[in-house]
Amino acid sequence: MIPETPFDTSLVAPGILAADLDALADEFGTPLFVYDEDALRRRCQEYVAAIGPDAVTYAAKSFLCTAMVRLVDEEGLRLDVATGGELHAALNAGFPAARIVFHGNNKSDDEVRAGLEAGVGRTVIDSFDEIARLEAVVAATKPAVPPTVLVRVTPGVEAHTHEFIETGTERSKFGFTVSEGVALAAVRRVVEGGVLHFGGLHSHIGSQIERLDAYGRAVEILSALAGQVADATEASIEELNLGGGLAARYLTDDPDVPVSEYAAALRGAIDAHWSGEQPRLVVEPGRSIAAPCAVTVYRVGTVKEIPGVGTYVAVDGGMSDNPRPVLYGAGYEAYVPARIAEGRPLRCNIVGKHCEQGDVIVNDARLPSGVRVGDLIATPTTGAYGYSMASNYNKVPRPAVVFLRGGEPRLVVRRETYEDLVRLDVV
Repeated sequence: MIPETPFDTSLVAPGILAADLDALADEFGTPLFVYDEDALRRRCQEYVAAIGPDAVTYAAKSFLCTAMVRLVDEEGLRLDVATGGELHAALNAGFPAARIVFHGNNKSDDEVRAGLEAGVGRTVIDSFDEIARLEAVVAATKPAVPPTVLVRVTPGVEAHTHEFIETGTERSKFGFTVSEGVALAAVRRVVEGGVLHFGGLHSHIGSQIERLDAYGRAVEILSALAGQVADATEASIEELNLGGGLAARYLTDDPDVPVSEYAAALRGAIDAHWSGEQPRLVVEPGRSIAAPCAVTVYRVGTVKEIPGVGTYVAVDGGMSDNPRPVLYGAGYEAYVPARIAEGRPLRCNIVGKHCEQGDVIVNDARLPSGVRVGDLIATPTTGAYGYSMASNYNKVPRPAVVFLRGGEPRLVVRRETYEDLVRLDVV
């Protein structure tokens, strides 16, 4: 019975469980993102051990700051960026351009040029327009070595996840569809153009994937495409980038899919379906690295009991620091750090401070009785797509970010101030 059951502490990274969140909140304020840096590093190392060296690319969109870029570099991962801004952040932090993979479905001329001038290791081509842009920039800049590109393929596979984060179906805005020969035509355009080096295929079927069989179907389709490429162009698939997408565990009932099982499923699919010499496998995890390694700490500002309706516990953040519940209906757990071992008889909605009825952080949360103004509440598994999707809605400053390593806190992103909110205004 949930009322008598304490919070499931397995949802929280060990370094955070051991930390004094009240002291961190007093020092750095709330809302506050707290990351277990040791857990982040272990997760990176787990991927490298399962997939191989120089075969794991961290998806920057899940969470990016200078400290995270440097951590990824130190752990030997590549870095996936999807915009000129992410590219700038990576280069500004000193990340080697040769280990950057440049994504994006609508790279501008300036972004294409910035990537090529920096010397990014891979550019993932997403459209025929982009091929033309790349060829034009190469013709104008005449690099000594043709840039290596991957052709992004949408294999028409349903990943059994939310439609907003399902990117492998034919209705996706990303990549080239296999049907009607579109992906094959894109590869032929690259190879026959003689300006770009065709490095292989890329496919990302979606995010928050729990059922690994979807990868097998994707690999089967990609293998057939590789055969068509060989027949039409004699080009080989040097690299097969299967993207990311492995699910993170947000709720107690969510499955915990080990990285080893994920890696085995990918390699098993390649062994089962690939004809001829196998390409080098590359993956691009983001959520499954960052999400489980952080919590967001809030302070309660209002407790409102509505007769016949229920209880709202309002905190000092909301959809501005975690828009996923509003965007996808994403579920989270919550706990009171000072009372983590107690039962949870209070049934409530934990809501934010924004002018939206939908500003709900945790729907139907379970907390200890007697939660009151001033208490801290933490939501686990917020390390991905929380800070990176944060906004200033209602002119709320974005939170600070703290890394914990060996129990010692380090501020890696300062809290925004009210002055930050108006510094871009022109008067």
